[in-house]
Amino acid sequence: MSLTQETSEQLSAGLARLVRTAKQLGHRVAADLYGDLPSYGWALLAPLEQHGPQRCSALAGAAGIDVSVASRQVSALERAGYVERSPDPVDGRASLITLSAAGAAALAHTRDVRSHWTLDALDDWSEEEARQLSTQLARLADGLDRAARRPSRPAA
Repeated sequence: MSLTQETSEQLSAGLARLVRTAKQLGHRVAADLYGDLPSYGWALLAPLEQHGPQRCSALAGAAGIDVSVASRQVSALERAGYVERSPDPVDGRASLITLSAAGAAALAHTRDVRSHWTLDALDDWSEEEARQLSTQLARLADGLDRAARRPSRPAA
């Protein structure tokens, strides 16, 4: 499918505004949203909740960050009590990172705050409109993931 230039520009502008608004909102309400959890914590804790214990390299891949960055962030999360390390039973030289009870509670709190914001933001939407948006956002995220893996186009 091909979009017109006008539609493409409107979508790009709308996405840019959405990202800008989300960043501004995130900075203003970070304490409410994350509590003591560092803002990067969500990206590392959510895969542990969904898929169980993992090596740091797997978490780095899930979060889309370099292993060295993930290692520093995991260490900070461990010091804060959000994750625990244990020897990897397959390779004792490596560690498995596990979500702790405090990490699960922090994720639940963040999820609850996000849910309330969503309900407030969509308070004049119908259930059907909200479901359609959810479906389209997932589709857009999938498309952006695909586009990010393609070679970039040369500047015109």
